[in-house]
Amino acid sequence: MSTRRVVVTGASSGIGAATVRLFREHGWDVVGVARRADRLATLQAQTGADVFTADLTVQADVDALRDYLAQTGPVHALVNNAGGAKGLDTVEAGSIADWAWMFEINVLAVKRVTTAILPLLRAGIDSGAGSADIVTVTSIAGHVAYLGGGGYNAAKFAAHAMTEVLRLELSGEPIRVIEIAPGMVKTDEFGLVRFDGDAEKAFAAYDNVPDPLSAEDIAETIVSSVERPAHVNLDLIVIKPVAQAAPTRIARGELKVREE
Repeated sequence: MSTRRVVVTGASSGIGAATVRLFREHGWDVVGVARRADRLATLQAQTGADVFTADLTVQADVDALRDYLAQTGPVHALVNNAGGAKGLDTVEAGSIADWAWMFEINVLAVKRVTTAILPLLRAGIDSGAGSADIVTVTSIAGHVAYLGGGGYNAAKFAAHAMTEVLRLELSGEPIRVIEIAPGMVKTDEFGLVRFDGDAEKAFAAYDNVPDPLSAEDIAETIVSSVERPAHVNLDLIVIKPVAQAAPTRIARGELKVREE
């Protein structure tokens, strides 16, 4: 079979960009999708990946992505990585606009893209691929509620549920449905988006935390899950740094054995 092709959303930075790079290193054809054309152009120049500029909260953009993919070759895997958080407000005080944005990008965009690309994945199987993969990057926030989680918990719980239902719906087809649920990942932009560009707040969460996860750690997990033998499905992978026992249980300072 010819080289396999994967679509990676949220590809302009962080986990998405790292995932594009690693898939390319492993010999995949990659289509990186994001809103920021300048970032995508840089990624394309660095990796040789194909890129497509789209706002996944806009149906017309998703339709255009689908048409472009259909015209340019088979698709064998989809990585739904685009997402984000805004604020740490209580449920009572949380901004409806922030909640709507979190549902649009974390839930509805994943639904839009999955709906658009599933027929292309099936076509790839029919053309000889044998199997296909849908990977959705959620968060431990989709499994454990925490104070300040509010809208982000709600959106990621919804994304988790949607992924579980999709796996049931696709039962009997050679399509693996994989959920990657990261904990604390230190990237340049997640916290900046959450705190409206306030760098001090954005990076305070990582202060004195020994070895938070990197975007590359999550990329390795994504690529490894897709490159498992076709009969092996890693339904749910929860990945956290050793220093993080739970969303709000984080060790700071050196990790060391307790004295008796």
